[in-house]
Parts: sequence; structure tokens; C-alpha cells
Amino acid sequence: MSLRPTVDFLLNDWLGVESLNQRERFADHSRETFDAVLDTCERIAREKYAPFNRTVDTQEPHFDGERVVLPQATHDAQKAYAESGMLSAAQDYAIGGMQLPYTVEAAANAFFAMASVSIGSGMLTTGNANLLMAHGTEAQKRVFALNEFSGRWSGTMCLSEPQAGSSLSDVATRATPDGDDFMNDPLGPRFRLKGNKMWISAGEHELTENIIHLVLAKIPGADGKLPPGVKGISLFIVPKKLVDADAKLTGERNDVALAGLNHKCGWRGTTNTLLNFGEGKFPVRGGAGAVGYLVGQPGEGLRCMFHMMNEARIGVGMAATMLGMAGYHASLDYAKNRPQGRPVGPEGKDPSRPQSRIIEHADVKRMLLAQKSYCEGALALELYCARLVDEQHTGAPEAADEARLLLEVLTPIAKSWPSEWCLEANSLAIQVHGGYGYTRDFPVEQYWRDNRLNMIHEGTHGIQAMDLLGRKVLMENGRGLQLLAQRINATIERAMHVPDMAVHGNALGQALAQLGAATKAAWATGNPAEALANAVPYLQAFGHTVLAWIWLDVALAAQASPESAARTGRLGAMRFFFHYELPKIGAWLAVVSQRDPTCAALPEEAF
Repeated sequence: MSLRPTVDFLLNDWLGVESLNQRERFADHSRETFDAVLDTCERIAREKYAPFNRTVDTQEPHFDGERVVLPQATHDAQKAYAESGMLSAAQDYAIGGMQLPYTVEAAANAFFAMASVSIGSGMLTTGNANLLMAHGTEAQKRVFALNEFSGRWSGTMCLSEPQAGSSLSDVATRATPDGDDFMNDPLGPRFRLKGNKMWISAGEHELTENIIHLVLAKIPGADGKLPPGVKGISLFIVPKKLVDADAKLTGERNDVALAGLNHKCGWRGTTNTLLNFGEGKFPVRGGAGAVGYLVGQPGEGLRCMFHMMNEARIGVGMAATMLGMAGYHASLDYAKNRPQGRPVGPEGKDPSRPQSRIIEHADVKRMLLAQKSYCEGALALELYCARLVDEQHTGAPEAADEARLLLEVLTPIAKSWPSEWCLEANSLAIQVHGGYGYTRDFPVEQYWRDNRLNMIHEGTHGIQAMDLLGRKVLMENGRGLQLLAQRINATIERAMHVPDMAVHGNALGQALAQLGAATKAAWATGNPAEALANAVPYLQAFGHTVLAWIWLDVALAAQASPESAARTGRLGAMRFFFHYELPKIGAWLAVVSQRDPTCAALPEEAF
């Protein structure tokens, strides 16, 4: 079973991505060039990634005392990815990019995530470079970003600290000016950093010539104290190896030291590290601490970093989606070929009849349909968000502003919904395999382990929920939520004119009304503690409403297509979601609307 027909349908029949070629930026492209990119990525993923997914899971990265060792397959895969040009796919021709729509880039990267998310591709490196293109100086773009886009160097994001975790206001890494001439360095204001960073993906390896760390730190005030809160956070470029203004390595190692590798449940092919900055293991001449270059203005580090974080959140959502999809394909193949049991007839089971394949059993079909509805729905959501990115960057001013605001509202859903429900799809894939699914003889247990990370990194479920209910639905006087409701209502209106779809349009309309009422009820007292006590159930209900909308919109496109097994499957998955999933929002929204205090009010000792 191939992913490609689903991608082609969503890009071309549903999103109409070829219409982007009418815009000046994409005028050189066509359906043929888009297909060629997808062909190339599908081939590299099939040849360089998929065969080694188990290898990178069992041959974990290890530190030999001098360097981190990764399997040769990882080196080969990363090289093939860089040579494909995908690191700079959306960049200008002038700097070696392809000027691809982000929608096509996201779809192409889906093949790598499905083949082996553990090997990884270029999400952090591209995000790092994109941030520098938006907020860096011309020298920082030329020296750091362009060498990341070429694959010569790779990039990370260094936010969390061992003592602070997700609480960025408690960041304790400090950055002090490096000498009296610190403002005169051609690479930007030069500082010395001291501190520790935790959970740094790809923080140490030998895959590229250099690693460019983007590090959040605070600049002490005149009294030597660090400023409180997130407003005192600044952003710095801290390369593993020092470079000059011509992007040449100076031969000197920066004072960035590996303190340890984290040994993970899954996603073992990518290193995850604790890094020490400025501990003195690799002292740099002229002072103490790791050399870093300020990005943007002091105190604006978190604003700059959100450029990368929001991009990474959509990337995490895509990774979760494709892990779910890999498990779905594996369990579908197993169900089609595994004989077990016999069908139940009017007189019960007849043991003299041959065994049935398990896909003939209703409950197995239920589990497969659930996976299909979660994973294909999530893929449609991620590509829809990618299409909004293109609209934000290349659309007319009003449309671009609407896309910006819709993305603000949908980003917590794009990250969190696949992380929860495509993980559930992986659990169902194990269940379809029965006892075999719980062994390492089949890949589905690894898919579940790899996917379990996605509810945690780039902002946990709880953080996404508070961001959605506490900020995104309120921002600009609720305009983003209003825009989303307008788009949902437009889909409902179209569905009401299609006899088979009207009942689902009505159900979605009722769900949207419930969601709107719950949003108001949550904030009825204006007390954030009461409103946010049940933010996660709100996130779940919001996500299910969005996915029901996405499925109805996809189904309208499928309804208009010729009769085929794929058409029947899409319409069946849509009906499953409306019958089995959408009704769940009632229970979630009930506690939100009542501002139920059960969880928040229970005293610690009662646990």
C-alpha cells in the first residue's frame, strides 16, 4: 500500500495546490515539477530511510569518549536528504532554493517521516535557518543560515534547562558581553555564555561539519542579576566550532560540551543531549564561556524563537501523523493476510468452514477505520496548515492576514491532535496484530514508542491547551476563532446541498455551537485559574471539531470524484469520525462549561 495516492488527492483534488503557480513566486512550477519533487523524496525515503528504521532503533547513538557514534545508515540518509535540496526547498533561487510552495515541501517531507522518523531529516536545521533569515543580520544569514540550507552545517534549538523544563521564565543561562569591543564583531554582538541546556535533539554528532545552536539566555543587569520572567530572554547563535566572517572554520572548538546522552523510549536514531555551555572543557582564548552572537535585540529572544518553535510544532504534528500512518499501513497489510476465526452466521460459527482473514471481522474493521480516520484526517490538517503558510507569505494582504490568524489558532491543534490520536492509532495497530504486535518481530511496537514523544516535545499537551484556551481563542478579540467558524460554516453550507452530507453538516454545526458556548462559559467569571482548569478537555473537543470539519471538507471533494475504492474509503472514514468520534466532545465540553473544579481543587495530600 502506498501513501502517494492519498498525498496526490489531498494536494490536487482537495487543496488545488497547482493554483499556486499563478503567483509570481511559484510561476516556474507546474504539476510536473511538484510531482518530480514528490517522486524524488518518495524514492530517497524508500531506499535510504525505510530499510534502516529498525537499525537505528537497535543501534542507539553512543559516546566513545571523543565523539558520538551513529550508524552509517544515518550518515547516508542525511547526505541523501541534503543533496536532494529539501533543506532549502522553499528558499529563493538566489540562495540556491527551489521556491517551492511550503504545502509541497510539507507533503514531500511526509515520506521521510513515515519511512523513519527516528533517522530524522532537516526539521530543526531548516527551522533554525528560517529563523535566522527572519531575524538575523545579513552576515548571520550568509554565514550560518546559508550553510545550514546547503547541508554543510546542521542546527538545533536550545530552550529547556534541567532545573526549568518548559518554564522558560526560569532560564538561568547567562550571557555577558565579550570584551569592550563586543559590539564590533562582524557576526553580531559577541557574548560569553554559561549554563546548561537539556533535551537538545541532534545536539552532538558527526553528521555535519558544524552544529549551530540557537540558545536562549539572559543578559545580567548592572547589578549582576538576571532579569526576571520571559521578557529578559535573549537569543544567541552558539556554533560548536568557531567560524570567521567568511564561514570558514577557525580550527578552534567553542566551549560547548556534551554532558550526556538521554536514553529514550523511542526515536532512538536521533541523539538527545544535555549540553554544558562555558564549563571550561574547551576554553576559548580571550575569556571564559562559550562564544555566542546576539540575534535581534536584547530581551526579544523568545519572540524570535517562536518563529522556529511554531514551525517545529507543525513538524511534530506531521511526524506524529506519519508514524500513525506507518502503523495503519502495517496493520492493514497484516489484517488482510492473517487468518483467524470464522464469521458468525445465523446459527453461530461453523468450525468446518475455513478460517477468515481478520479484516473480515467487524471489530478489526472498526480499529482500521479508526486509524484511517485519525491519520488521513491529521495529514489533511497538516497540509491545510501548510497551505495557510503559503497564503500568509504570498497571498493578497487581507487573505495573508487571515491566514496568519488562522494559523495562530490552529497551530496548537496541528501539534497536539495528531500527537494524541495518531498515537492511539499506533496502539490500535498493535491490537490488530494481537500478541505479535507486542513483539519486536513486527514494526508496530516501535512506531508506538517513537510516537509517544510527540505529546511531550515542542510544548506538552497541557501547554498547547493553555495556549489555545488562554491566548489563541482570545487574541484580537476572538477574531481568529471567528475566522475559523466562518470557514467551518462555509463547509457546512456546501454540505447541506449534498443529500448524503446534510446530516453530517448538521452535526458539525451543533458541535461548533457547543464549542462556542463552552468557550464563553469557561471565561464567564474572567478568572484564568477557573477557565484553564479543564484546558486539555477543551483542546480535545476543539481538535475533534476541527477534524470533523476537515473530514467533511475532504469528503465533499471525494464525493465529486469518480467511483473508486479510494472514494468509498474516504467517505467511510468521514462517516466513522462523525458517528464514533465527534459525539465525544459533549463529555469534554461539559467540564469546561461548568468550570469543574474536581482536578484543580483536590488537595495534594488526597493523592
